[in-house]
Amino acid sequence: MAPIDPHSFTDSTHPVTTHIALSLYLDFPSSTIHATALLSLSTPHTGPLSLDTRSLTIHSVLDPQSQAPIPFSLSSDQDPIRGRHLTLSLSNHSSFLVVYSTSPSSSALQWLSPPQTFNKTLPFVYTQCQSIHARSVFPCQDTPAARVTYTCLLNVPSSLSAVMSARHVTRRSPSESSPSHAPPPPHVTWTAEGRAVEEFVMDQPIPTYLFAFAVGELGFREVGPRTRVYAEAAGPVLDEAAREFAGTEEMVQQGERLFGPYDWERFDLLVLPPSFPYGGMENPRMVFLTPTVIKGDASGAQVVAHELAHSWTGNLITNKTNDHFWLNEGFTTYAERRIVEAVQGEDRAALNIGIGWKGLNEEMERFKDNMEFTKLKTNQEGVDPDDVYSQVPYEKGFQFLWRIERQIGRPAFDEFLKKYINTFKFKSIDTETFLDFLKANVPGIEKDIDLELWTEGTGIPPDAYEPVSNIYTKIVSLANEFKLGRMPREDEVADWQGQEWELYLENLPKAVEASQILALDERYRLSESKDYEVKVAFLQLAISAKCRDYYGEVEKTLKSVGRMKYLRPLYTALVQGTGKEEEKILAKRVFAEARDCYHPIAQGVVESIFAKHL
Repeated sequence: MAPIDPHSFTDSTHPVTTHIALSLYLDFPSSTIHATALLSLSTPHTGPLSLDTRSLTIHSVLDPQSQAPIPFSLSSDQDPIRGRHLTLSLSNHSSFLVVYSTSPSSSALQWLSPPQTFNKTLPFVYTQCQSIHARSVFPCQDTPAARVTYTCLLNVPSSLSAVMSARHVTRRSPSESSPSHAPPPPHVTWTAEGRAVEEFVMDQPIPTYLFAFAVGELGFREVGPRTRVYAEAAGPVLDEAAREFAGTEEMVQQGERLFGPYDWERFDLLVLPPSFPYGGMENPRMVFLTPTVIKGDASGAQVVAHELAHSWTGNLITNKTNDHFWLNEGFTTYAERRIVEAVQGEDRAALNIGIGWKGLNEEMERFKDNMEFTKLKTNQEGVDPDDVYSQVPYEKGFQFLWRIERQIGRPAFDEFLKKYINTFKFKSIDTETFLDFLKANVPGIEKDIDLELWTEGTGIPPDAYEPVSNIYTKIVSLANEFKLGRMPREDEVADWQGQEWELYLENLPKAVEASQILALDERYRLSESKDYEVKVAFLQLAISAKCRDYYGEVEKTLKSVGRMKYLRPLYTALVQGTGKEEEKILAKRVFAEARDCYHPIAQGVVESIFAKHL
């Protein structure tokens, strides 16, 4: 085997898949999908072909023309990271049909029962395929090195509707045939009463981790010429989201001004139930968002700015493997801050950078025993990318690009960015490709900046840069005064929003007295903040001070959201270190009670925290 990706069985000597046609029958009572996948290859192939799968039952593999069976084998043991290796024996095949079913333990899918939804009457399901979970929805070469176009038929209960990271074609009765699609799976009644088929097409080649759908009782609001906000039709979320994201079109226009045309036609947003494990996921045409970004002050739009920026960096140009994840996230964090600066002003961008700077420094502490993951270009052989997911590719990647901008000036860097995007769009690249392009287009840059230190060195390079702005400096100095027992006066914080408080709390000393925590909260009610960034930063301090008055609020928070940005620090604070028997018992009990409400990716992350500290 000649693997091209440490997280995939894909063989570099085999042809790549170029198109996948899927017919998916969603069976809510059993939390499974019965399906067929018609995969088309770049060239006809004879011999073995390797595909990635996880928790899939493969019923048969067929020649699409003759229906003759194609021999296949599935590895008997499951690799803990890569899943099961599906090997087909092809003879001059350019396409093949896989008949299969998912399992309830699919790592990409979260099936929500009616009580877990807003309206409590109908179920909901959604996918999260990044980093390596598409293989638990359909067999594929699950590496960003291979890009595919796709079509998909979703057969769903007619009381529900579907959205996808693709263009919606039509909704129709299951009895209407569609010859260009994969045939319906044979072991279900495709045309059963009370079902509807939603048809989608993605004509642009994307990595498999950007495959996404959600099915539930969905409503939408129009908020711009190319943007709808979708959410569960019941409950207040839809209207709140429409207000929060009313300025989306202005951000899209700023993105186009900075990076060139928006290539995906629509930029729709889906606000998911609270269990969604990330802040946002940049699925093309249909960004997935956590409801925790709805803060009522439009600051949640910064997450939308980040996912929007991915439309150029990440979705148009993609990291070839997760070893080069910074090419997705460092560029996108830089682009996000440029959009925020243009739409919300320099102070907002500086706060955003300051929060990121603090986060980057904290990751150095987290990885002090394994500095490999403080590099931009990492070696993730034998490592689950979900376990080492961190701010490093985002914030160190941002710092590297910001360093180049400072060296050559913003106008020159803007020209470089546009040329970079134009040169590599719809391609997957690695760090070396980027550095070669940089050196070719900015002659002599390697004399001014140590490119090797930045991409392959551990830690934070000496020419990284803490942001400078009046508001940032004032907040950090107020946090330092807290060590001397001085709390900020009300006139000093009168115009603070969530980000100011977040930066303040992040910069407070970790060792504070319980009495100081109580006094701060008595004055400013931070434990009751509607902004989870503020609430969770405060609760971390409360746990480190063993201020047990707030353990009820910690429990409530861990049971009400599934976003890993909040689960990871709170569970870690409870179980890390000595003399924490009460906190460890609390963590284990809360997780046992909340586990089923978390997405499988989040379940795995909490379990790995426990494995390390308990």
